Amino acid sequence: GAASAVARWTGQGKEVSYVLATRGEAGIDGMSPDEAGPLREEEEKSGAAIVGASHVEFLGHADGAVEYGLELRRHLAGAIRRLRPEIVVTMNFDLTWGESGYVNHADHRALGLATLDACRDAANRWLYPELGDGWKGVQAAYVAAAEEPTHYVDVTETIDVGIASLREHRAYLEGLGGEFDPDDFLRNNAQSAGKAAGCDLAVLFRQLMP
Repeated sequence: GAASAVARWTGQGKEVSYVLATRGEAGIDGMSPDEAGPLREEEEKSGAAIVGASHVEFLGHADGAVEYGLELRRHLAGAIRRLRPEIVVTMNFDLTWGESGYVNHADHRALGLATLDACRDAANRWLYPELGDGWKGVQAAYVAAAEEPTHYVDVTETIDVGIASLREHRAYLEGLGGEFDPDDFLRNNAQSAGKAAGCDLAVLFRQLMP
């Protein structure tokens, strides 16, 4: 859902980079990781290009086995120092998706929390000096799909671009089966968020100060 917000930002002239811990190689039940990994990497790049992201990189962690810890924090801190962002967007790291009872993916939980800590790690020049100068320019972190959102992005004009970006993930969507419709999924979520934000369509974030 955040792709629609990315399209809004790049349309305003902001530079956006994607950093992914994995290639998503274990995410398609009917396709082996060796086959799915390269395919999903290319689909990710295609989807990112549609919303105007200028850079995509993969950190090489094993899909489905991402662990919170110093290795992950180090890799993320290195990316932050290289890319020097002002805003970092990360995943919801709560145990469950709201009150639904559905457990959030372990990779999402590990990555979301590690990203927040990596923002602080990247600013500390005494940590990982081999990764370059410290970067203290991160002004805030935005957590996507979080409970108790604090900020929103009006995506009324960019929802179609976000949908087109999601549709680039063809192999993954085919693996979900024909019942999943990217258009309905993103529009329904954006409409609910828009009601809370006071606009037609929105993407919600929780702002944290790492």
